[in-house]
Amino acid sequence: MAENKSKLSIVTNGIIKENPVLRLVLGTCPTLAVTTAVSNALGMGAAFTVVLICSNIVISALRKVIPDKVHLPCYIAIIATFVTLVQMVVQAYSPSLYTALGVYLPLIVVNCIVLGRAEMFACKNTVLDSALDGVGMGIGFTLTLTAMASIREILSAGSWLGITIVPESIDRFTIMGSAPGGFFTFGFLMAMVILYENRTNNKIKRSIGCAGNAEEEA
Repeated sequence: MAENKSKLSIVTNGIIKENPVLRLVLGTCPTLAVTTAVSNALGMGAAFTVVLICSNIVISALRKVIPDKVHLPCYIAIIATFVTLVQMVVQAYSPSLYTALGVYLPLIVVNCIVLGRAEMFACKNTVLDSALDGVGMGIGFTLTLTAMASIREILSAGSWLGITIVPESIDRFTIMGSAPGGFFTFGFLMAMVILYENRTNNKIKRSIGCAGNAEEEA
């Protein structure tokens, strides 16, 4: 039972306690860029999750044979392999999504969340735990993107996943579909998370960078 609880905590850790975007402040570039529509957010989240899970598994399996001096180039080569495969699948089966995600899809290779989890978790833990970490971080990233995209799409276009939910008679906040709207939404969600941290006395020290990880404050 304790072991099952531990496995579950690995998954939930990436969703809430160490949400990669809102608590660790990683991967903000694609977060701001692709959240103009929910479909884009879901597509990026799915692609990111597949890459993270697969790369975590391979890096964990090879952690004892990868020399310390070349571990970073090896990690990037592994991640790039899976990103290339995901790119080919998306381009073949969803050209519109491939076009919408643009350069941010191949840039998953150097995404700080993927590199950070390889450095901080996958290279130190078992294959199963690393896979679960990838699942949790992927879900946390996807949920954050979806939340941001939902707010921005509803306010800027009056729709959600392309389905009109706000009558045409109501004016749209078109600015929410541009860069300032992305920053505003991100700031709003960050403020809500910090408010939650203060009320639950669960503050963390945020480290911005590929090696960033949450450090609990007493």
